[in-house]
Amino acid sequence: MDSTVFERQPLLAPDPQSISATKIWPLIFNIKKDICRSLDTALSWDQLNASDVNFTVVRPILVKYASLRNLGTVFAFLVVRAHFISSAEGDLAHAHIKMSQASLCELLAIKMLRHFAKNQIELVAVLTVNWHPIAGAPPEVKDAVKKLVGGREDDLDDPASAIEVAIATESKYFLATPLAQTVINDIYTGRVVYTIASTRSLIADNYKQRQIEIYDPKRAPFLDHYRLRVPKYGQILEFLNFTVLLLAFLLCLSSKRYDRINVYELIFMVFSLSFALGEYAASKEHGWQIYMANMWNGFDTAFIAIFLTYFGLRMKGLLSQDDWFSALAFDIMACGACILFPRLAFFAISNNVVILALRGMVVEFIFFILIAAICFSGLLFTLWDLAGGTWTVKNTAWLMIQIWFGNTWLSFNQASSFHPVFGPPLMVIYAAMSNTLLITILISILSNTFARIDQHATQEYLFQFAISTIEGVKSDALFSYQPPFNILAFLLLGPLSLFASPRTLHSVNVFLIRLTSFPILIIISIYEKYLAPGRKFVERSKLRAAALFNSLPRNIRDVPLIEALIGANGTDLLDAIFDVDVDEGHLEPLFAEDDYLDRAHILTQQSIQSDPARSKPASVINVGKELPTAPAQQNPDALRVPPPLPSPRVPRSPGVASGSGGASVAPSGEAGQNRLQKRSQTPATRPMSTGPILMTYEGEPTNYQSPLARLFSSAARRPPRPIDYAPSQVPVEEALIGIKRLEGMIEGLKEDKGAVAKVRSDMKELQERQARIETLLMTLTRGMRGESSGSKSPNL
Repeated sequence: MDSTVFERQPLLAPDPQSISATKIWPLIFNIKKDICRSLDTALSWDQLNASDVNFTVVRPILVKYASLRNLGTVFAFLVVRAHFISSAEGDLAHAHIKMSQASLCELLAIKMLRHFAKNQIELVAVLTVNWHPIAGAPPEVKDAVKKLVGGREDDLDDPASAIEVAIATESKYFLATPLAQTVINDIYTGRVVYTIASTRSLIADNYKQRQIEIYDPKRAPFLDHYRLRVPKYGQILEFLNFTVLLLAFLLCLSSKRYDRINVYELIFMVFSLSFALGEYAASKEHGWQIYMANMWNGFDTAFIAIFLTYFGLRMKGLLSQDDWFSALAFDIMACGACILFPRLAFFAISNNVVILALRGMVVEFIFFILIAAICFSGLLFTLWDLAGGTWTVKNTAWLMIQIWFGNTWLSFNQASSFHPVFGPPLMVIYAAMSNTLLITILISILSNTFARIDQHATQEYLFQFAISTIEGVKSDALFSYQPPFNILAFLLLGPLSLFASPRTLHSVNVFLIRLTSFPILIIISIYEKYLAPGRKFVERSKLRAAALFNSLPRNIRDVPLIEALIGANGTDLLDAIFDVDVDEGHLEPLFAEDDYLDRAHILTQQSIQSDPARSKPASVINVGKELPTAPAQQNPDALRVPPPLPSPRVPRSPGVASGSGGASVAPSGEAGQNRLQKRSQTPATRPMSTGPILMTYEGEPTNYQSPLARLFSSAARRPPRPIDYAPSQVPVEEALIGIKRLEGMIEGLKEDKGAVAKVRSDMKELQERQARIETLLMTLTRGMRGESSGSKSPNL
């Protein structure tokens, strides 16, 4: 987005009065009625984007609701999509139709978003403003909804933005559109600043709500605590905090003591508790559904579960002075390394397709393993009962797991120990199903999952990027504190929020944020005011570095290392060519007429529109015949014939260029233009003739010479007959039209291979007939001249 546009228009979002006055409930139910009436068949996403469906189904609905100019229309389409998705799960008979209707809602939301793209202010507001779904509903509807959701008035106050609903409904096509990604990227980098008032925060500081605005570092305070909520800086701080947590984890395990808690273990506990508090506040703020939509939050939740188990066992071991509980606690905590190490690495490669597909593959794997465990639970009981006490359930299950993962020879060695008759066939059946059938099915499922995610890898990445960005813009006061200061803020602000006024709570909150994050705020402010891209200091430094590099000798500039560090100047040279203002008067004319192609195209279109018969390709062109003499007043359309193609060898006479067959070629230069003007003003008094057109094809010999030409080759020694360069009545424009027609015919023949082959065969047959006729004429002329003929007349 262009920041200059926003600086001229500081008020981006509509005021709260207009938001509350916007009617959303009538939009939702009208959209639902129109969707159900317009689409009653199952269509895929590609079919919904087809031109016929677009003009018959999509466009009428779009025009109808675009005329309202309601900023909540996109939100209403996404809400209706959520309704169709939920109803598809309960109505299996019409599930495909419901999912098609949900896809239609997403498509309409995408197209509706384009209607607000002309105004960048509205585009940001449409996606980020929180709308109330029941705004504009009648009182009886509100009462009915209140009874369904819990019966309290606070349950109706649950606004949401269009981006949040798109995440909840997994509208990946919508979130991957350039318009949505532009707004999301501006939110991520901090160019668009807005806060959301929420009622589900642990500590809600809603005293000073800022409207959506464009951040201007020149007018911003030096210690701007709102910059801690920018997702870009939040991810950097999260990476640093996670690194500190991993170091505390390693130091804790390397210096563990069962009898007491040392310094490293205390640091690890404090950072882990602050990490768990931040994740709990995030899940409470956005809801569990949106929180778990981010694949990395699954890893964080697993680590929190491991830490809480460790913490409980460790406290029990310290209180009871039992080292067994402490040893078990440390063993469980050591299992957390399986999550912490990959989680830290995923910060750098989060957009890789393998990482994006990992979550889906893990879910499919766990689901398949649970189904397999349920299926083989009956076999487990059968083998345990047949063993008669020689095998325990634990040992039998462990044996079956080993066979499942490839140790098939164990099934044959231990089969008889279960039962001499039923043991071997049961183990053989289990080994065949587990190693041959089910493993093959599992590999196929995982391969299909990876292929499906790989096909939509870009959309999946943008979907995860949208989730992480919206999670970064949180209104909970705890998110502005870095671990472990969020625990301190929770202990201080939590009780204070119960009896203090909103103004007092806000003042204390801002003071604590600036106090605990003082170095971070200074670094962010210095970076945005002086070191960010586009600042004067950076631009001046680039200019000085470029000037210094250009002042170096060429042999030093061409050193590969220096060129790689500073960058080659080839691209800069190409850009500089087009940045220079060029006066068209200084351009050297390359052609006689600059608008040659434009005039020919316009005249061709005018000729086709004036005479519909000219749009049809000519099948036969008569060449070699004389045209009748016509006066200047004759209809010019009667003389419009395609001029012949010029021969590669052009004989020249003084001042005139000619082609083979007597066809004149348009002269160039001012003298040629004057001559053409004089010719167009002179009436035609002599017949105009056209020579034969020589057409050559691939594979045909170009040096073909007929018998008649060989017979009269001696005539070439005679003085050539003067060529009649009579001025043609066909102007230059008509000649260009003829050339264009011939080019079109040739292109059509090239594209139609069957027609080309047919023309080749016809031309070959005509050449053979011409050769026979010329041979007969040669025999007859020799007899007339009294020459002896050594050959008989050919059979025609």
